[in-house]
Amino acid sequence: MLGLGLLLGLAGAEPAWGQGKYMTRAGHISFFSASIMEDIEARNDKVAAVFDLSTGQIAFSVPIHEFQFKRTLMQEHFNENYMESDKFPKATFTGQLLNAAQVLKQLPTSAQTVEAEGNLTMHGVTHKAIVTGTLQLRDGQLVVFAYFNVAPADYSIDIPLLVREHIAKSVSVRINLTCDAVAPALVSQP
Repeated sequence: MLGLGLLLGLAGAEPAWGQGKYMTRAGHISFFSASIMEDIEARNDKVAAVFDLSTGQIAFSVPIHEFQFKRTLMQEHFNENYMESDKFPKATFTGQLLNAAQVLKQLPTSAQTVEAEGNLTMHGVTHKAIVTGTLQLRDGQLVVFAYFNVAPADYSIDIPLLVREHIAKSVSVRINLTCDAVAPALVSQP
């Protein structure tokens, strides 16, 4: 499986169009949860991702501490009480594009709606997940968008009883990545 031990020396990388490998360390992820008390929303611009379109393998890693909230107190509660960021510092997804060969054929000419199936690990818990999104080649970069929902209870994220009834059971997650083509030697395998 494609690893997240990601890259060193990117500055000298030559594009690897033929190999179909793309990467970023500055992807964007955000989440939103509607609440009677107050909507919960955060952004993180430190997502690392690797895509190997020739095999359909995908991997991304999200540092939990990097989520930024409008209110400092909400950010503290998120890291200390809910996500336990010191104990579980990142969330990861490793998976496979479904119908990768067909997507690869059509991708050079138009944006493609895709599904990826894999393992989403968060808060020390791993579940199978299917994520739907789009891929597009634009100006030599792979542009990725995905939108999916996550139920905190599925990942043993404990919501205190005092606020449990006022917080949505599901959180909407959006991922936006602009990945550069990289030489195969820069993408490490575990």
